[in-house]
Amino acid sequence: MIQETLPGVPAWLDPMQIDVGEVSRICSQRTTRSQYPQASDVALGILIYDAGTFPAVTSPQAKSLQAELTHALLDGPGIVVLAGAFADTTVIDRASALFETIIADQHASGAAAGDHFAKAGANDRIWNSLEKHALSDPDSFIDYYANEPIALICQAWLGPGYQVTAQVNVVNPGGQAQVPHRDYHLGFMSNEQAEQYPGHVHRLSPVLTLQGAIAHCDMPLETGPTMYLPHSQKLVDGYLAWRDPQVAEYVRTNCVQVPLNKGDAVFFNPAVLHGAGTNTSANVRRMANLLQVSSAFGRAMEAVDRASICRAIFPRLRERASADLTAERLACVIAASAEGYPFPTNLDRDQPIGGLAPASQAVLLSQAVTESWPTDRLDAALQAYDERRMTR
Repeated sequence: MIQETLPGVPAWLDPMQIDVGEVSRICSQRTTRSQYPQASDVALGILIYDAGTFPAVTSPQAKSLQAELTHALLDGPGIVVLAGAFADTTVIDRASALFETIIADQHASGAAAGDHFAKAGANDRIWNSLEKHALSDPDSFIDYYANEPIALICQAWLGPGYQVTAQVNVVNPGGQAQVPHRDYHLGFMSNEQAEQYPGHVHRLSPVLTLQGAIAHCDMPLETGPTMYLPHSQKLVDGYLAWRDPQVAEYVRTNCVQVPLNKGDAVFFNPAVLHGAGTNTSANVRRMANLLQVSSAFGRAMEAVDRASICRAIFPRLRERASADLTAERLACVIAASAEGYPFPTNLDRDQPIGGLAPASQAVLLSQAVTESWPTDRLDAALQAYDERRMTR
């Protein structure tokens, strides 16, 4: 019998055990405002908060609100809207104008922006809008991110020391809906990859990331605001279930969308099943700045030059792979040596075209060993790998 690693969480998850009836039972839960006294409204199961009433981040009153927001993200619907997160929408307009210039420059250069869960090139993306914003207009960047309601919810979910990344997504008129999915980390893996992570990692991974989106225009329903399945973050096997055809159909049938106004922000547990909606409007380019905020704890203790390790061991690793190292033992050495995760990367240069994620350094080293590359070929490949991750 397979033991549980957390209450109700099997040590290993099996996609063959996915039960759409269990999905329905969990995701049919109702969200009532009485459970969240500081919310101003509930719309289609999604909690609405008036960001204009939020206390200062450093005030004693903030703790009570942060506790409620965390409860909503973890044990409630998993999604909250901060209405009026930007009280001064001219801040949004300045950033939008800058983003439009960056998109126009991308088009002029012939660059195509890939997407994780939608057809590449159908819409417009700005990868790493955070850095591009700061370098292009520091004052606009300062006014944009000097936002206490956003800091309040980031600290509520992740504590201090969090790391912000951002990507602009523009869904053009006629742009089709994304496949409803879960997000970073396990959501960017195939089922075969995700199955290799034990059940408790599936349960705990979402608390390392907070997903958010800032509305850069009014988003009535015809513009295709994001689709959500409230309470779906509670599905233990949700990182495997979203590809199941029956589950996918249930999500499409039961997901909800709430309209947003320019300057609103929505935040959600990354384990909530969600996806951008279809833009059926005639002329609205639906622009959102997507925030992916990471825990400070997603880092190793020491800085390690893994490319140097790869270069140092490769000649002997290549020789011994055909002598005394079994495939299993070779994999152990590579796991201890090379970077086994493809992120973070520069998604302008290392785009998710043809898959959800680029190859990791460990995959590169493994290929070099098994195909017996010459040393200079691996060296060039490692250099190219590093260059793809440079932002400039």
